[in-house]
Amino acid sequence: MNEAKKKRALVTGGSGDIGSAICVALADQGVQVIVHANGNVAKAQAVVDGICKAGGTAVAVAFDVTDASATANGLEALLKEGPIDIVVNNAGIHDDAPMAGMSHAQWQRVIDVSLNGFFHVTQPLLLPMARQRWGRVVCVSSVAATMGNRGQTNYAAAKGALHGAVKSLAREMGSRGITANVVAPGIIRGSMTEGVFDEAQIKATVPAARAGTPPEVAALVAFLCSDSAAYINGQVIGINGGMA
Repeated sequence: MNEAKKKRALVTGGSGDIGSAICVALADQGVQVIVHANGNVAKAQAVVDGICKAGGTAVAVAFDVTDASATANGLEALLKEGPIDIVVNNAGIHDDAPMAGMSHAQWQRVIDVSLNGFFHVTQPLLLPMARQRWGRVVCVSSVAATMGNRGQTNYAAAKGALHGAVKSLAREMGSRGITANVVAPGIIRGSMTEGVFDEAQIKATVPAARAGTPPEVAALVAFLCSDSAAYINGQVIGINGGMA
């Protein structure tokens, strides 16, 4: 592929288990990947190094998606190099507690990262996408948003709100060649689930009788970011082994 014609993708939370797998999958499709981290740019750079070693193209960036000004400044610098064709909103955090004992700070922080972060990152990229009449917006949600989960009212609220926002965005931008979709993983192996679910729990909860893997989620995200997925818009797609 001609380097000048490579599409560019920004993956927030790109240094985590699912995020890094998404970055690798997009790079394998010939996309130039911008690997985002909140503060630990070294982790993002490690993902970049792996992609470049495999023959792909990637750069690392770091900014706090909850900080509107910092995000705007980071995106402005990136947009000076050209449009960002693909944005994958993967950044998210857990701060679990039963709602009866949940603090305002726990509620606010989780909402800020997943929901306000989505707005701060995505909104500035839409008009550049519209001008070129091509774009992909994918948000990584959770089965918790569709089924609910004990101790995760904040997380389920943030991710559930994304579903409505993305469906609305799909209607707004669809005529301009821009699609917006949600991928909602279930139990996926990685650092966020390690030690949380044992094998017996997984077999009892998941019809597939196993946890998913980050590359399985990444394959779905990469497909939604491709030309082949141009007619898939405004959808919430579960990848959960049959949980919901």
